Amino acid sequence: MTSSVARSRATQPERARRQTGDRRALVTVTLSWLLVMTGANLAAPLYAGYAARFRFSSLVLTLVFATYAFSLIPTLLLFGRLSDRVGRRPVLLAGLAAAAAGLVVFALATSTPWLFAARFMQGVAVGMISGPATAALVELDPRRGERRPALLAGLAQAGGSGAGPLLAGTLAAWAPAPDRLCYLVVLGGTACAAVATWRLPEQSGGGNEKWRAQWPRVPGAIAAPFARVGITAGLAWGALALSLSIVPSYAANLGTSSLAALGALAAIALAASCSAQVVTQRLRPDVGRAQALGLVVIALGLALLALASPVRSLTLLVAAAIATGVGHGLAYLAAQDELNALAPAERRGEVTSAFVCCIYALVATAVISTGLLDLDLSLQTAVAGTAAMLAVTALAVAGWQVRRDS
Repeated sequence: MTSSVARSRATQPERARRQTGDRRALVTVTLSWLLVMTGANLAAPLYAGYAARFRFSSLVLTLVFATYAFSLIPTLLLFGRLSDRVGRRPVLLAGLAAAAAGLVVFALATSTPWLFAARFMQGVAVGMISGPATAALVELDPRRGERRPALLAGLAQAGGSGAGPLLAGTLAAWAPAPDRLCYLVVLGGTACAAVATWRLPEQSGGGNEKWRAQWPRVPGAIAAPFARVGITAGLAWGALALSLSIVPSYAANLGTSSLAALGALAAIALAASCSAQVVTQRLRPDVGRAQALGLVVIALGLALLALASPVRSLTLLVAAAIATGVGHGLAYLAAQDELNALAPAERRGEVTSAFVCCIYALVATAVISTGLLDLDLSLQTAVAGTAAMLAVTALAVAGWQVRRDS
């Protein structure tokens, strides 16, 4: 009995060190992902300035933004299951390197092709980070039965997406070198994140099967629920994509020209999303009902967005951002949580990559649709048309979620 007590006491410091290491690893992965998302969204309030300086149309602006999705999805196809084979850390480091390269190209940009190249690299970075980071959060969390991995994943993506425009808009308005400083600041943070990621404990690959490029496959047993959560998350991010791409120019038509204000508008929705995710994680509602409610709130936010320009109301635009953000937080957190429960452990990276493919396919659809409509119609009409399309689809999928719950 004495030896048993001694062994128990001897293992307590070891257990404490292991828990500290787990927490440190969780923080490292979350902050690394947050920094990549911050860098990927820095340019949101600066695009209008780039358009004026490099003299390109709103369609070119849309294509620059959408290049991110065009490179992200093929990257997921190529590397979706790579981290399941070789481990999470090497792929995370490669993603951070691609993110750093994109920031350097943005900082040196002297013409429109530089913007396309920078967005391409950022899409590669997020494509390489998203699947391994989500899988790593689940595997590193000692309390996997709780919803913390889904919350950390949601906060990293939404928080980074909101911090980028806010940081860039603030520095552009009040600091020197408005088109370079924000990229250099985040580049420094990305370098620090790479050093911390290098020191992460490695999770071994899932087997000896040779890796090959292929479409991320979803096991047939979870195909139907995967489609439901994938479309839900895609609609949530598609609605937010309008806030990060088109809405800054849309807001300028309401008399708002301050870069700081435009950056804040893009950040408001994402701050609301982060707040909603924290509250939802504490309340722990049923994931199906949370997704349905989130989609309904997103539809409300999109309706307010469509109304804001005709009535020339900045207040309505802010209300639209808040509603869209709250709906996003509810729907996306619950969808990510359900996905984490669905994905088999040995294929978590691959299934998560397929999930991210769903998200960015709908993001690209929303952004490109708005740009194409703007060719023949006004920006106001283009935004309203895309918002209506997304809102109707969101309500239909909310009905799907309710039927699933029944």
